Amino acid sequence: MSRQTFRVPPRWLFVRVEASNGTVGWGEATLEGHTEAVEGALADLQRFVGARADRIQDIWQTAVRGRFYAGGPVLMSALSGLDIALWDIKGKTLGVPIHALLGGAVRDRVRVYGWVGGDDFAGLLAAAQRRKAQGFTAVKMNATDAVAWIDSPTELDDAVQRLRDVRALGLDVGVDFHGRLHKGMARQLARLLEPHQPLFIEEPLLPGHPQETADLAQLISTPIALGERLFSRSDFRPYLEGRAISIAQPDVSHCGGISELFRIAALTETYDVGLAPHCPLGPIALAACMQVAAAVPNFFIQEMSWEIHYNQPGIADLYTYLEDPSVFSVKDGHVDILPGPGLGIGINETLVREKSQMHVANDPAWRNPVWRGDDGSLRDW
Repeated sequence: MSRQTFRVPPRWLFVRVEASNGTVGWGEATLEGHTEAVEGALADLQRFVGARADRIQDIWQTAVRGRFYAGGPVLMSALSGLDIALWDIKGKTLGVPIHALLGGAVRDRVRVYGWVGGDDFAGLLAAAQRRKAQGFTAVKMNATDAVAWIDSPTELDDAVQRLRDVRALGLDVGVDFHGRLHKGMARQLARLLEPHQPLFIEEPLLPGHPQETADLAQLISTPIALGERLFSRSDFRPYLEGRAISIAQPDVSHCGGISELFRIAALTETYDVGLAPHCPLGPIALAACMQVAAAVPNFFIQEMSWEIHYNQPGIADLYTYLEDPSVFSVKDGHVDILPGPGLGIGINETLVREKSQMHVANDPAWRNPVWRGDDGSLRDW
């Protein structure tokens, strides 16, 4: 097999793998803010050129365990891109969707949600109304912008009002803390939001705090979701054993691809935890998530990046690189499972190559903002 990578707007990294029989598979190795590092890790995975494309698990295990240092966001994101592409090839070769290779579908459609709030929350209600008109029944928004380690309680008032306003439209609302609040503030905000019944709160604390997250879970009835910055089953283990979460959010482009996402789904089911794959990324990642969502019983809801705030209207959005955008049509809050072979989507390779060439030549790799408080100290974005 052979491999190529394509850096495309708005901030995605696509992986193209071609098997010796000419079958092409597509993967996505996007790691927001670390594009060049993942490209370097993908170059290291060139050692699998010539390997049998159908030996997905052997390639996965060798990539993870065959070198002394393993894991982490960069290496696992690179492997994710390769793994997704290999599953795409296998499904196409056999003429079946990937979910058929995972045991078959357990549902006919997948519930989805869209983003409504960036960090400034300008036009929040208009965005929520637009999502409702587009067919969504659930949305997600950030809870706050920059917050000090311990800040004035009044900094939390707007978050409560925004949740009330969007819930009044008849939408379910996930509230993303984004790891921006530390324990003293997160506990306050979680309690303030609880009476207004958010669908879930996401990343109430930074990764690496399973016990503190478990303590928070004991204070509230709102489901806690997290996992986009966890990169393996082992990373999820302390959160599951500590009864810290109700919803797991592994990212298929960060956690090791379809192979590990499927294993994480099985692990979380053991703890009666739902699966809501993180995916503010491109169409390949979304299709990969949906293949797993179709096949696992504990799936809950799927994130979609259509018109998310960092996409580039008129340049690149979720549907830009698809041959048939209708595969992701939203109706009554759901998207039908993808019945086509492999990932179930067609990628416009000509456009990918054209956009990638222009993007690399003219645009720097995407970086997240760096926030500082009034005193000049760093705040979590």
